[in-house]
Formats: sequence, C-alpha cells, structure tokens
Amino acid sequence: MAELYLSALKLSHFRSHKAAHLDLDGRPIAVYGANGAGKTNILEAVSMLSPGRGLRRAKSDEIARTPERLGWKVSGALHSLGQLHEITTRAEHGANRTVTIDDKTAPQIALGRIARIVWLVPAMDRLWIEGAEGRRRFLDRMTLSFEPAHAEATVTYEKAMRERNRLLKDMVRDAMWYKALEDQMAEAGAAIIANRAATIARLQRAMDAAQTAFPTAALSIEGDLIDSADALRDALDRSRQTDLRAGRTLTGPHRADMAAIYAAKGVDAKQCSTGEQKALLISLILANARALSEDFGAAPIILLDEVAAHLDADRRAALYDEIAGLGAQAWMTGTGPELFAELGARAQHIDVSEEDGLSVLRGA
Repeated sequence: MAELYLSALKLSHFRSHKAAHLDLDGRPIAVYGANGAGKTNILEAVSMLSPGRGLRRAKSDEIARTPERLGWKVSGALHSLGQLHEITTRAEHGANRTVTIDDKTAPQIALGRIARIVWLVPAMDRLWIEGAEGRRRFLDRMTLSFEPAHAEATVTYEKAMRERNRLLKDMVRDAMWYKALEDQMAEAGAAIIANRAATIARLQRAMDAAQTAFPTAALSIEGDLIDSADALRDALDRSRQTDLRAGRTLTGPHRADMAAIYAAKGVDAKQCSTGEQKALLISLILANARALSEDFGAAPIILLDEVAAHLDADRRAALYDEIAGLGAQAWMTGTGPELFAELGARAQHIDVSEEDGLSVLRGA
C-alpha cells in the first residue's frame, strides 16, 4: 500500500467533467478512453492538489466547465504518512483559487507540505530542444517537490524583477529606486539558485544509485552560477547600465538553463533521438520519485499523461515494474486498455467515455 495516495477524488464543473467521483485504494491507476473523453482533465484535477497552476498552467477561469462557467471544485481524501487529510481547492467564476485542508483555509504552499505530486505530459516531449524557459520551469517543479518554500522564493524574485524591469524600460537612472528591489531579488534569487543546485545533486544521486531500464543522465545548471545574495546584489548593481540599454534584467537565476548528457553515450540530450529524449524524461521523473521516497518518507503521486503510447511493450513493462516497486500511486492515461496489460491487477483500471454530453467513468 502506498504511503501517499488519494482514496477519493471528486470533481465539480472541472473541464469536461460536470461531476465525477472516484473511489481509490492506493494502487496505480490506468485511465483509458478515446481522445477527447477527458482523461487528461482527471490528471489535471489531481495536479491542482499541489501548489501552482497545475500540469497545464491554466488560469482558473480556463478550467471551469463550459457553458455553465460556474467555477470549479476539486476535492480529495489524501493519505499522507499515516494521516488522512481532506483537501478542497476551488475557484468561483472571476475569483482567485482557494484551498482548504481539513476544513481550514490554507495557502497553496501548505499543499506541498503534506503531498508531493510530480508529472510528465506530452507538452514536455520537446523539453530538450525548446528554449531554456521550459527547462527552468521543469527544474523548478522538481525543486518544489523537494522544497515547498521554493515557490515563495520564485514569486518574490519574479515580482521584484517585474518592478525592476519597469524602471529599466522607463529609463530611470537613480540608483535609489533600484536598491530595495535588488535586495529582494538578491535574497530570493540566492535561495532559488541554492534550491536548484540541491535538487540537481539529489536527482543525480538517485539516478546514479538506481538499477533502472531507463537511461540515466549527467545533469548540470548552466548560466550565471552566482552563489550568494551578496554576489547577486553586486552583479545586479554592475549590470544596471547594460540592463538599461536592454530594457530588462540580464543577470540572475531567470537566465539559467538545465543541461543533460545521455550518460551511456556521452551525447547532449538535445542531440538524442526523440525516443531517447522521452526515455531521459521518464528517467528524471523516476529519479525524482525515488529521491522523494527517501527524503519525504513516501513516493510521490505520479501523473503520466499518454506515456505508454511512446514506449514499446518491454519499456512499458519496465516502467510499470518501477512504479510498482516504488509503491507509488501513479495515474496513467492511454487510449486503450491494451496499453496497460502488463499492469494487470497491480492497478485500478478506469474507462472514461462520453454519453449525452457528459463524461462517464467506469471501473474495470
């Protein structure tokens, strides 16, 4: 039995699901159905039980079911390290998202203290060949799984940087206008840099120590490797004239990049084949899960959208064996039950279909 899992999930006016209720038992969950049936929407609902904007990074009003636009609600019964928590997150139409834990209003960061949720979705398949922003976001999501306070540091840094960029665009030259903002950026930025470095090191140890059917990577962070708040404060001060000409901040952790080398071949991930790049992504998610299992005390809830479609039968079996070995409640989607045949009774199976315009979920 998983030490971190949902035993119930309820959706109300969430995406295509007007109402849905799932009773669960901690095993992995295979969710299958035709394209457009609402499989990914279920995984997105689970992702909303963690800090942030979920696996699609959608705004609250984009999530509410149309045409009603009444707002949305996700509730879950979360078992975490021997304790049961009732979690609800919701947003009324036009309002900000709210969170309650055990009937008490809580900040989003509190979700990260009781649950760890990681995910891999098809949009990430281009991670190694797209711009650095996507890799930073991917790294920050993994970092958040280890250190929930990372969210506060990134919000503080980005807010201060937006204000600094506004001054730069307005060609404000008086240093006094910048000092307080750069102090905030330096303190928060140093925390971001330290958290990311610790995450890379932890993931590397987890990959190096694992017996896995998936390729491992040598990970690193590229860019401004400033290692203290004082150093970042000085760098921002020195770069101000250059930043004024550019109209934006050119120094700091928002310029960093995550790099990966396919360890067995010594090849940069961006030069690997599409299949190898996908396998490296899965390897990172599994390393994240293994490390969290040791550090947090339980394997995280894992969301894998359409992952099986890109793996041959041997790789699928290897993935399912690793998930079962971790004892993780993994939610996996696919178009048909045959993609999950290797799981057998080790998983719950849910068939998602649409009848009379409404989503229908059936246990199999």
